[in-house]
Amino acid sequence: MDNPVLAEVTRGGVVESRHRGAAIVMDADGAVVLALGDVERPVFPRSAVKALQALPLLESGAAERYGLKPAEIALAVASHSGEEAHAQTALGMLRKAGREAGCLECGAHWPMGEAAARALAKAGREPTALNNNCSGKHAGFVCLSCGLDEDPAGYVKPGHAVQQAVRRALEETTGAAHTSELSGTDGCSIPTYAVPLKALALGFARFGTGHGFGPKRAEAARRIREAVAANPFMVAGTGRFDTRFMEKFGARAFIKTGAEGVYCGSLPELGYGIALKCDDGAGRAAEVAMAALIERLLPLDEDGKAAFGGFRESVLKNWNGIEVGRIRAAASLA
Repeated sequence: MDNPVLAEVTRGGVVESRHRGAAIVMDADGAVVLALGDVERPVFPRSAVKALQALPLLESGAAERYGLKPAEIALAVASHSGEEAHAQTALGMLRKAGREAGCLECGAHWPMGEAAARALAKAGREPTALNNNCSGKHAGFVCLSCGLDEDPAGYVKPGHAVQQAVRRALEETTGAAHTSELSGTDGCSIPTYAVPLKALALGFARFGTGHGFGPKRAEAARRIREAVAANPFMVAGTGRFDTRFMEKFGARAFIKTGAEGVYCGSLPELGYGIALKCDDGAGRAAEVAMAALIERLLPLDEDGKAAFGGFRESVLKNWNGIEVGRIRAAASLA
């Protein structure tokens, strides 16, 4: 059976493209609130689980040892645009642990943000690993390694103490085995594990509530959520969906994009976790689908309802600035 359509792209009044996928909402006890499509199929969550990967950084005491500020904790869960503030914050994290940018093993790429990339090129500079959208996560991994009194070299390898701690946190949080048979290598070179959307939703319900966590992990999750709510720019960047969304809704909703059309999130006041994936890997569809799910679930006043219009439906314009269509959530999410 095909997964349902989660998002549609219109041109004029005609639907031009359809994005199918699966989505699930769960509570922290494991009860299914809403399920669409095949939520048992293992998927690679990619960057959508960065908040769960950051739990050992706080649980271990490394964040305290190096005096990481909320903005730095927020960057540790980011897929940022590579703007100067992101790069400098990542560098600051490394220096607190007595390290420099050369120890990052995420690779270098041009900033994801067009303005940041143009500014770097205009200045005659080449991108470094600090501009990598995962540099904050990797700076956090370096801090964790140093906090464990381990040599950070090779921290991206599955056998390194950092990745072992991250894998344990992912398994314990989601309740799903993270095995080598269902593993791959992420874009930033760390291991990534395919797990069901159902497990991801459960993990984020727990992350948003602390339910099912010990005191130390619950406190770590709370601090991450608060850091992100206070510093949404660090999680993505100028004009980015996650940043704009959390600027508006703050601690009421934690959301995080992942590559290939994955999105995960928490609604702490409801105790819900959300996970979805678009079959074709379309991030544009995953964004509006996530917004529509949250709008369906979260109690909103009139201002909140009005604000959602710009998230569950986005305008498409041509090069002359003329509106030509829209990306909108499908009826399955209404």
